[in-house]
Amino acid sequence: MQFHNLHVTHIHKTIRDAVVLTLKPESADAFAFEPGQYLTFRKDFDGEELRRSYSICAGLNDGALKVGIKRVDGGAFSTWANVDLAVGDVVEAMPPMGNFHASVDAEQPRYLAFAGGSGITPVLSVIKSGLQENPLARYSLVYANRSANTIMFREEIEDLKNQYLDRFTVVHILEDESEEIDLFRGRVDVAKCGELFKSWINIDVIDMAYICGPEPMMLGIKDALKAHGMSDDQIRFELFASGQPGRSKQRAKSINTHSEGVAGQVTLGGETRTLVIADGNTLLEAAIANNIDAPFACKAGVCSTCKAKVLEGEVEMMANHALEDDQVNAGFVLTCQCLPLSESVVWDYDQAGH
Repeated sequence: MQFHNLHVTHIHKTIRDAVVLTLKPESADAFAFEPGQYLTFRKDFDGEELRRSYSICAGLNDGALKVGIKRVDGGAFSTWANVDLAVGDVVEAMPPMGNFHASVDAEQPRYLAFAGGSGITPVLSVIKSGLQENPLARYSLVYANRSANTIMFREEIEDLKNQYLDRFTVVHILEDESEEIDLFRGRVDVAKCGELFKSWINIDVIDMAYICGPEPMMLGIKDALKAHGMSDDQIRFELFASGQPGRSKQRAKSINTHSEGVAGQVTLGGETRTLVIADGNTLLEAAIANNIDAPFACKAGVCSTCKAKVLEGEVEMMANHALEDDQVNAGFVLTCQCLPLSESVVWDYDQAGH
């Protein structure tokens, strides 16, 4: 996918270390989005191109394209967006991507959402859009933060609660001691979910659950939901940090060391190129090293920007938090995480929709 210019038309400070950017694309059609999708931005810092993905926080009927960016300590892009970016500047981004959103067949669907910190961003888009589009939909949100002053979109969430009194409920869980009731303080883990399901949330009537936040929190919530009867198909999650190995193809019995590299062939944009995958390089690194403008964003196995289909050869996918098992079984991989196991590898970005 190619990058497009987006004009910054408004910057709003939602908390001390987070901003919401309102963006106007030069090609509006290219930036039509589904709730929960994200944009991948790129910027040059001292001769190095950095790419970062940030979720869209606008609802479908808001009439605007907005992303939320929380400043990360030491993060070049997030610091620049929070400190130096100004109204009138132009940023570059790929069109919206991601499949966090899912439709539900129920006539009166009930949704449950969990968010931790800046994980509220895609969740907010899903909730706003659902409340706007379906007058029968009901949403419950459990939002975890360190303290009250770190709650992103606090005013917007309160406005939604007031606007949709009978269809939207919010439970704030804070790690500090500001909450007097034990249920509403601490961390959201399996035990906390069990307490919430006993007294505040009727898990038996939930049709779909959305989770976005730090990885340990998300995995614990997913386990709790499944323990209370929800299936994988009813749980959507969006990781913004990665630290553990993901699902991979079956590992070969032995991994050969190819001192001269592995023969590779890659297709992108209808053009097929042959190349050599240097020892220790991923498929994505090999493509970039050969001046191929391969798509990527996080390089951590979290997003699916670098997805491709392996047509020949075997690879090991070191981490995968973006592809479902059926996609992996069909040969799709995250090229940023794939090391070659065979003497040659053929992969195709076009078959993954690039």
